Formats: sequence, C-alpha cells, structure tokens
Amino acid sequence: MSKEYKELIVGLDIGTAKVTCMVAEVKPDGRLNVIGLGTQPTSGLKR
Repeated sequence: MSKEYKELIVGLDIGTAKVTCMVAEVKPDGRLNVIGLGTQPTSGLKR
C-alpha cells in the first residue's frame, strides 16, 4: 500500500483570549479544501 502525500497549509493565530488553527489541503487546481478548524479559549498572557 503506497501513501498519498498531500500539500497542506496550516494557519495558527495565538491571541490573548483564544488560539485558532486551520488546516487546508491544496488541490491540483490551486483551490484550498479546509480539512480542519479549531478554536480554544486561553487564560491570557502574563508578563
């Protein structure tokens, strides 16, 4: 069985109130297919 490799793009936004992540697959025609999205609240940042 051969593995199929896909070109992926990941976006990560780390904020003071939440962290958001998106994962998308680049299709052969250049379009993006979002395959994952998540958001999680954070407790904030301390200096």
